[in-house]
Order: sequence, then structure tokens, then C-alpha cells
Amino acid sequence: MEDGTQHLGHCMVDMKELSANPEGLSAAGGCLSPKLPRVEFSLACNDLVASGRDRKPNALVQVAVIDPHKQSLVSHACTEIVEANKDPLFLTGVTFPSEYPASPDTVVKLTVYDAKDKSQESSSFLGSATFSVADLLRAKDERLTLTLRSSDGVCAAGTIVVSRLKMGEMEEVDVDHITTDIPSQKCPLVCESAHHSCIERENSPLTGPVFRNPVCKVYRFQTVDSKWMLVREQMEECTLSFSVPKQLLSLYMQEDMNRVQDLRELGELSPHWDNLRKEVMTRYGGIISSYQETLAELDKITGRSFKPSCCKAQKSLEFIPINLHTQRMRVTCPKKTDAFYDIVTVGAPAAHFQGFKCGGLQRLLSRYEAEKKSFSTAYQCIYYSPEHTAKAQEVLSTMSLLQPLITSLADQLLQAAHEHSSPGLRDALKNLSDKTEQFVHTLKDELVKSALLALHAARPGYVSKNQKQAPAPCQQPCQGGEQNQSPVQGLPGHSPATQVAESTAVCNNVEGLQTMTAGEGGIMPLKHQTSIPHHTEFDEEEWDRLWANVAKCLNCVIAMVDKLQERDHGKPESVPEQQQLADVITSHNPGDWKEQLCPLVTRLKECVMEVMEKAKRAMTFVLLQEAACSIPQGFLLQQRRDVVFSQALSALACGFVMRVYAGLQDEGFLRQLHLVGLVAQFESLLSTYSEEIGMLEDMEVGISDLERVVFKITEAKTDDLSDLQPLVCGRRGHFTVEVPLPQVVFQTLPEEIKEGKPLRVFPVLFNVGINEQQTIAERFGDISLQERINQKNFETLEAYYKSLSEKVPLECLPCFQTQTDIKELLETLGQNVVTKKRKNVEILWIAGTICRRLNGIRFTSCKSAKDRTSMSVTLEQCALLRDEHQLSKDFFVRALDCMRSRLTQGDIGQWEDPEAGTVTDNKPASRHFYPIALLLVSSHLLVVWLILSLVFLLAKYQ
Repeated sequence: MEDGTQHLGHCMVDMKELSANPEGLSAAGGCLSPKLPRVEFSLACNDLVASGRDRKPNALVQVAVIDPHKQSLVSHACTEIVEANKDPLFLTGVTFPSEYPASPDTVVKLTVYDAKDKSQESSSFLGSATFSVADLLRAKDERLTLTLRSSDGVCAAGTIVVSRLKMGEMEEVDVDHITTDIPSQKCPLVCESAHHSCIERENSPLTGPVFRNPVCKVYRFQTVDSKWMLVREQMEECTLSFSVPKQLLSLYMQEDMNRVQDLRELGELSPHWDNLRKEVMTRYGGIISSYQETLAELDKITGRSFKPSCCKAQKSLEFIPINLHTQRMRVTCPKKTDAFYDIVTVGAPAAHFQGFKCGGLQRLLSRYEAEKKSFSTAYQCIYYSPEHTAKAQEVLSTMSLLQPLITSLADQLLQAAHEHSSPGLRDALKNLSDKTEQFVHTLKDELVKSALLALHAARPGYVSKNQKQAPAPCQQPCQGGEQNQSPVQGLPGHSPATQVAESTAVCNNVEGLQTMTAGEGGIMPLKHQTSIPHHTEFDEEEWDRLWANVAKCLNCVIAMVDKLQERDHGKPESVPEQQQLADVITSHNPGDWKEQLCPLVTRLKECVMEVMEKAKRAMTFVLLQEAACSIPQGFLLQQRRDVVFSQALSALACGFVMRVYAGLQDEGFLRQLHLVGLVAQFESLLSTYSEEIGMLEDMEVGISDLERVVFKITEAKTDDLSDLQPLVCGRRGHFTVEVPLPQVVFQTLPEEIKEGKPLRVFPVLFNVGINEQQTIAERFGDISLQERINQKNFETLEAYYKSLSEKVPLECLPCFQTQTDIKELLETLGQNVVTKKRKNVEILWIAGTICRRLNGIRFTSCKSAKDRTSMSVTLEQCALLRDEHQLSKDFFVRALDCMRSRLTQGDIGQWEDPEAGTVTDNKPASRHFYPIALLLVSSHLLVVWLILSLVFLLAKYQ
């Protein structure tokens, strides 16, 4: 599994498990209880005989399952090596996943080897034994003692003891004996399955389409009262790693193709604007072609559900998040309710293929906006601020949604009239009125009017009346002002619309003007040639009349419906003006309702279509000017932003689905979900040094863009896995993720959610660099980026809690053993954010704690979601065991060692990563290193480097 299982090798393992049976999971983590594995067992050997009589063996056990159909061995698990011990007690046990259901006929083969060294490059066979699950279950105390047979099948090489692992019973093992005999392994009991989950989840209709290829480990740790807890970690891949980016690519292409079509439909433009249009369309065509190639490459990939870190700079995979996995730690204690803790691990969303030589998105966008005005001068365009560009996109999107909806509702109104259905008529009219009023309100924006005049001025041969009388300077308009204010900076004595026309006229009819020279205030036109034909002046009031006609048509329809209903019920006629209008119509046509309504409805639809076409061209012209000013930097930045957002949304969708699945039976959580939304806390461990600064700048923008994403929970058409796959729809800046649920589950949700209420997510990002590069950055570099990010997102988190406390009772939040007040935690977090302290990991600890207390979604990231991420996740898990489940302090370090100790069998294969070095075939590597050790090593290396530099300088000057 390449990086995914190496990822688990650091035991960053979790799961997203659900069953239709809601039993026993506490509010700390979730409420749905999955089935437990049927069989788990531990291993121990006695009286092993080594090849050399004068030495004790370094024993390990390979576990294989005999396939009953093919009569072949399938490797299943492997224990750790116990050095120099003829009676080894293995801390690594075995668990059977759903792929190998532990039926009575299941046959297991245990093979014991004497490993000469930990690399296992040279090992000798000691003996083997086989047994069936039925033998184990029938045995007294469910314990088997088997004789190990040598290769000739005659000599005994010792015995092996197989004991079924059962919750609530303490092993008859001396803990001190374990520590003494196996110094490199300090945890009490580990049961692991290298390839699959120890929990049956594939049969669950909720998890199949999203989470797959689980890997599980199981431990037993001692509590402060000398009892045992069972801890399971499970990691799974998420199909959204590929499905979300592929859907986004399709939406990106469709949006850009629509933009190209809109540009074609602008009509005839002056040569200057026509050339710019062609260049912009060529740029869009290049992006579409590139995205088509990427999507075609992604469609070829089958099997795996994640992108390993060794492929992070591969172009065909740049939209795919790095190492996206779900992690769950489930804790089972005797006589206590089960609890589980979820986290999503993913590489920092960043454009690795495009590189970070010039920084990341945050820096590039700031520089681009600062230089955009000069671009507009160079390309002879009107400068529109990002706010006005976003407004133009919003108007286009709103119109494209409302126009077909109005047409459909108008047809429904006619159908109700044809059926003489008064209730149907009232309902259809109400919906039609609401949508038409919304449509008219959208068109009343001053930006639409000014853009219409700008487009009129861009037609061939246009010259404004004022310009014809006297030349005026073409100044660059500035951004700012109210939402409905024209985006163009005004010239004294002229209306905003006239200013746009004058500015545009000077810029677009290049061939009809004499040479233009750059002046201090802008571009100064010289004498105008009167030979150019002068178009009719633009009527500024025409647009107001057009959209007002839509409202008047609607009033006519309303009046007619009221008149028809009054006649039907025999009520006396009313006298308002709109009723008088209806009288005029019906007095000459007292026949069928539909016949009387049809002309009015038709006129309404025609007016809506006419207005929409004009407004659509105007807004397209605004976007054309913005795109023309952006060549080529704006298009490159948009591609980079698309890449980063794709990775970020994949992770968020994964976390949202996991959290919703876990909380389907939690009424408090569902109430919080639709009233306020969820907080999504991204923990980043990137340094503010070298390329990772660019990664952090990318990540900041990508996480910020998630604020405009909404989720909806829908009812699946069927229970087929394909119909349960989350769907993405919308456009850039306004995406919606639909999460289908089976009908039985969907019907249990609150009405607000079933009605399709948009569900919000509030992403917050906290970053604290922890590696040796951060040490250099804090001593010699700049960490202002990290400080600004933490301060900004603290304010967002604080605002979210304020909103939550006003709308949702705090009783809806999960209960924890540590009952520190959330307000107090926020105050502490705020103090840490402003405190100047090196590698202040308290920020991450407190932010993570607040997130869990607020029912939020937890994410942890570093460059590749491997080493640094695993250190953070395992430490957090052990802290949760200590604080929430009374893990004995004597076992804290042992538990931490155990979670960080070994790679799993899934790591067999070769991978290479700058963070972790290289692991080759069949060489499990121990990963016992800690942040403090890393810090000490890096500090020593830094001191050595400084000394050598000083010596070099002294030698040079001597």
C-alpha cells in the first residue's frame, strides 16, 4: 500500500466504522457501534531450540491463513522479534478481518523463525504448527498449546501457545517480565492485522462507498485501577481522494466552457476588444484542454484510493490530496461505554507540481492584485475590483438558475389553470412571485447598468457624445465604495455610466484614434477623427424600463389569478388597480383559465428572457475585462487555486462524511449541525522556512476557500453503493457537496436537514512548525506568516463559539472527563496565540481540545502526512487515553512506544520520502524517535554548522 501503510506504520490509524445497530458509543466520539472481530489471539512460545546450542533465539512468528479454495498460504500477520529468549511472549497478536471470517473451518499456520538480526535479512526456520479456529474455540479456556515441528516433521523445536484475546480478563503475565525480556517493546498487548480491518464494515451500507482498505491494530493497556482497556486503532483510505477531484475537474471545465460560449455570444466588438476576446478564449481553451488530459489520466487509475507522497509532484495527480486517510481510535473499558476519537490526516493542500519558487497562493495573489491596475492600463481595460468581479459572477450564476426556474414555475401555473385547481394556482403563483422578485432584485445592481454602457461603448465605431465634443482623460477606475456603486472612478461633472463609456471608448476604438500617449493621470487621447461613424447614444433609462417590465408583467399575472379565483368562488369583485387591469382582459375573454393566463405568462417569460440576455452579456463583458487584465498571471493563479482547493475540499468532504456518519443517532449533534454548522480544525505542522512557506501560503488560501462550501444531506435513490457516493455541484466559490443517505437512515433526521437546508462548515487553521527547519526560521528567519494565520483563525473560532452558545444549548455538546470550561480554553488559546514562544505546541493542543469539545472535525497535516503527523496523532491519542480513560502513567510511554514502534506488513515494497528516508522490501523499520530528540539533534547540527562557518571565515581572512 506504499505510503498509506507506511503511514500506519507510525500507527496513525483510525477507522470510520458504522453499523445499522446504534449501541453503546459515548458522546465523546460517536454513537454507532460496529461488530467486533470474531477472533483475536495472542502468541507465546516455550522451550525454543536455536540452531546454535549456546545461544538463545531471536524469535518471531509469521502467521498465514490456508485458502480453502486454492489450498495455498495467504500471508496474514507477523509478530515482533523477541531477542535472546527461548520462552518469548509476543506482544503482537492476530486479528481476523471480514475478508477472513473466522469460521470453524479456518486453518491458521504459525511459522517460527530465528532472526539473526532485526533486519530479518538472515533468519532460520525453527518450526511450524497449524490449527483451526474450531480447535481454539473448543479448547479449555480457549487456549491451545501446539508442538512446533521442524522441517523434517519429526523433531520438536518447542511449543507455541495460542490464547484467545477476550475483553475484561487480565493476562496472566508479569508486566515487569515483559519489560525485562523485551526491552524494545513496552506495550502490554498488540494485536494487528496488516492488511484489513478487525471490524466488519464492508457490509455497512454507509461506509462502503466512501471508506475502504482498512488497516487495524489492537492494544491492551492498564488503567490506574489495574484493569485493562482494549484500544483499537484503524486507518482507512477514502474514495473521495479521487472522486471529489474528478467531479471538480468536470465542473471547472463546464464553467470555463460556459464562459467561452458567453464570450462568443457577446456579439460584434471593436477590433481591440475582439482581439482581447480571442486571446482570453485561447487561454480558457488551454485550461480546458489541460483539465481534460488530467481527468483522462485519473480515469485510468483503478484500485488505490489515495496518492502516496512520492507522487506529490506528479502533474496528473496534482488535484489529488496527499495521503488522505481517516483515523479512529476506539476505546473499550470493562463496565464502561465505548468511545471513539476520529481524525483525518492529509498532506498540506499545496501545488507541489507548480513549485514554490515565487511563494504560495497568499503571496502570489497579494502581488497580483497590487499589479493588476498596471495590467489594465497595458491592456486598455477597465479595472474591476475582486468584489465587483465576484458580483458579476454571482449575477450570472443567479440568473442562470432563476430563469429556467421561473419558466418552469410559469408552466406549472398554466397547468394548474388548465386543471382549474385553485390550491395549485395559489402555490404556483407564490413560488413564481418569489423567484421573479428575486430575479428583479438581482438585476437592480448598478454594476449591471454601468456594464451595459461599457459594452455599448465597446461596439465597433462607438464614440461618446461628450468625447466627440471635447477630449477627456481616460483614468483608471478604482475599487471600493458600496456594493451598488459603479466600479469606475468618476470624472468631475459626469455620471458613472457616462464615465465608463468615455473610458472604454478611448480604449477600444484604437484604429479610429490618433496616437495615444501616456500621461501622468492615465492615457490621453489626441484629436479624434470624425470619419468614424457615430452610433446612437445609449439610453441609460432603457435598462431600468426593461427590468421594471418584468415586475409589471408579474403584477398582471397576479391580478389575473386573483380575478379568476374570485369568479370561481363567486366573491364580489375588488377594486385595486391590478384588478382593474384584470377586468379589462377577462371582459373580452371569459373562457378557460389557461386561455386567459397564457398571454400574460408568455409575456412574462419573454421579458425575463430578454432582460437575462442583456444582463448576461453585460456581466460577461465585465469578466472579459477582468480576464484580459489577468493575462497570463491570472489564469496561472486560477489553475493553482483550483489545484489547492481540490485537495482541501477532498479532505473536508471526507471529514464531514465521517463525522455525520458517527453522529446520526446524536440529536444534539444534528441540532447543532443544522442550526449553526460544524467547525473544521486543521492542524498544520509546516515550518516557516524554505519551500514549506509556500506550502503554508497555499494551504491558507485553500482552507479559507472552504468557507464558501456548503453541504446538503439527501435521500439516496437506492441503497446501491454507487448511489451513496457524495456528489459535488456548483461553480468556483459556490460549491455544494451532497451526501446521500439510505432511506431508512434519512427518515430519522430532523425536518430541517431532510428539507435540504444548507449545512455550513467553519474551517480554521492553526500552524506551529516543529521540525529542525522551524528552529532555523525562529532564530534567523521570519515567522510572521504563522503568527498572522493563528491570530486570524483564533478570531474565527471565537466567533463560532459565540454563535454556537447563542443558538444551541451547551448540553448538546459531548461530555468529557476533563471538564475545563470552553471559555477558559479559548482564553488560554488566545493568550498562547499572542505569546512569543518558540514552537508553542500548546496552540495545537488547546485548539484540538476545543474542536473535540465543540463536536468538530479534526485534521492533522504536514508536508506528506507521515512522520510529523504521526508524532502528533499518536501523542494526542495517548493523551486522550490518559485524560479520558485513566491510562496508567506507567503505561503512557509504553503506549506511545507501541503506537510508534513498527511498520506493518503492508509496508513491504519500496518507497522513498525526504521526511522519512527509504524503506526497502521486507525490512520493517523501527521509528522510535521523538520531537525532543529531533530538536536536540537539529540544535547540535546547527551549532556544528555555525562553528564550521566561523572557522572558514577566520581561515579566509587570515
